[in-house]
Amino acid sequence: MTGEESAKVTITHHVQGTGGRYCAALEGSAQQGYLEWEAGGSRDGKDIRIAAHTIVPRAIGGRGVAGALTLRLVEDAARQGFLIRPDCSYVARKFSENPEWASLRA
Repeated sequence: MTGEESAKVTITHHVQGTGGRYCAALEGSAQQGYLEWEAGGSRDGKDIRIAAHTIVPRAIGGRGVAGALTLRLVEDAARQGFLIRPDCSYVARKFSENPEWASLRA
């Protein structure tokens, strides 16, 4: 089993002003990773959230934390009906690796 498979990540979402932050807590660590988003207007009646930054401290890196944060944002977009503009290079790369997400891209 790899570290990514065994790591238990808990993600919470916090709206802050016109943006928000997804926070990832890794079981057994005080360190947290996060993905910040900002409001980006709307298109075709759907709000746009700009994925601005994904930060994972080195101490908890390599365990799937950034991927889990990105997946939660994508799942929320599908469920809540908003679009994502992936300004963050990590999120942009995940969009290119997952063509099935294309309909959620702003």
